[in-house]
Amino acid sequence: MNQEIERRRTFAIIAHPDAGKTSLTEKLLLFGGQIQVAGAVKSNKIKKTATSDWMDIEKQRGISVTTSVMEFDYHDYKINILDTPGHQDFAEDTFRTLTAVDSVIIVVDGAKGVETQTRKLMEVCRMRNTPVIIFINKMDREAKDPFDLLDEMEEELAINVRPLTWPIESGPRFKGVYNLYEKKLNLFQPSKQVVTEKVEVDIHTEDLDNHIGSPLAQKLRDELELIDGVYPEFDVQAYKRGELAPVFFGSALNNFGVQELLDCFVEIAPSPQPVEAVEREVTPDEPKFTGFVFKITANIDPNHRSCVAFCKVCSGKFTRNTPYLHVRHNKTMRFSSPTQFMAQRKTTVDEAWAGDIIGLPDNGVFKIGDTLTEGENLHFKGLPSFSPEMFKYIENADPMKTKQLNKGIDQLMDEGVAQLFVNQFNGRKIIGTVGQLQFEVIQYRLENEYNAKCRWEPLSLYKACWIESEDPEELEAFKKRKFQYMAKDRDGRDVFLADSGYVLQMAQIDFKNIKFHFTSEF
Repeated sequence: MNQEIERRRTFAIIAHPDAGKTSLTEKLLLFGGQIQVAGAVKSNKIKKTATSDWMDIEKQRGISVTTSVMEFDYHDYKINILDTPGHQDFAEDTFRTLTAVDSVIIVVDGAKGVETQTRKLMEVCRMRNTPVIIFINKMDREAKDPFDLLDEMEEELAINVRPLTWPIESGPRFKGVYNLYEKKLNLFQPSKQVVTEKVEVDIHTEDLDNHIGSPLAQKLRDELELIDGVYPEFDVQAYKRGELAPVFFGSALNNFGVQELLDCFVEIAPSPQPVEAVEREVTPDEPKFTGFVFKITANIDPNHRSCVAFCKVCSGKFTRNTPYLHVRHNKTMRFSSPTQFMAQRKTTVDEAWAGDIIGLPDNGVFKIGDTLTEGENLHFKGLPSFSPEMFKYIENADPMKTKQLNKGIDQLMDEGVAQLFVNQFNGRKIIGTVGQLQFEVIQYRLENEYNAKCRWEPLSLYKACWIESEDPEELEAFKKRKFQYMAKDRDGRDVFLADSGYVLQMAQIDFKNIKFHFTSEF
């Protein structure tokens, strides 16, 4: 059992949109032998789209909308990748995914450096002390000075860095990278779609000059000396504690620098780690199975209206057709066809170990955050819904399709795409999201997957907050006074819809005994 858990590596790839996250995922799958041709995401000449973007709307826009899960074997390791959406409108999906991984690779665009979305995601990693590796992409285009980039990482992401490969120039002059970890020189050949040659070079001899020319060779020697002077030795333990981030340079699109990243990653990245539950800490080598659902996706297969709940195995071994306890319902369930994924292609699995992600067929019994165990009452924590910032009334545009619309809304809300509130004053349904793009995704998916049409009506609200109080009289008084702005969420909890920051502030001053929460986990 320990051997199986030791060889697992479960990680997420996160970045700002367009930094090249999906391209990197594709190249990793290429090395894992899972795909033969990487889908050129940007090029229209090649009609294949990226393997990890399979929803229609993703292919049309060239962005990732939901987290996809992929697994492959590399050498003796079993690797589970979660490719997350970079677009800020889907940040919530990404936050939840980060609860299910043991380490993270951050992709940074060499020309743009650290961008806003990267900063936010890094904060989540810091909250959980998740180990981080940084891949600086697009070195075959003009990029910032590597030392400036490293300073920017340290300052913006508040983490110590240590380069493990070093670039020789960038843009059209890009010659390749020197691998400090293996002490080898990797030469870049842009025209070829092949993996580049590696040369063992003693950097203090003329051998180096013959490969890249004297001026560059001298510059490289000076820079390497500087690196050893400025940055601490690479310490694996500091990396595992989340205090030090190793940095790699390369170009994912040209397949350059990716293998070095992968080789070093499988060697140093942590195998599955203990997970905090409300009751106790769960370690991966416990004999009994435990797991939690961190994501639900509807309609992976458009021909069958099926939902799949993604379950992260936290401890023990999951076996097919074994009865497990669904803690929230207090019911025993068996799963006859659990699956593992290659984006949309899935295969049935007989067993899975701690660190694996399995897909369980779901006909409406799961919610995000549900726990499965062999009988113990456990609740894993850290899967909150955030307070939405954009609101619209959702109206039925085709009265004949009311049933389909309601079913569609229910399934999409279970997925955690957005949040649904019902206004207590007029009974209308309000959808709250983090970003504008989600409204388009909901409308598109209702029409294409559920054959239901909806239309949006504008609603200007400032924030939705969950309220609770130990003083029932004051709570009643508040609800009476704010009657028009009270709503219920899907769990029947009271939600106050504040129409401006001022109103919210006054409410907090007037009603001292009421607590206002901005995440659903309290």
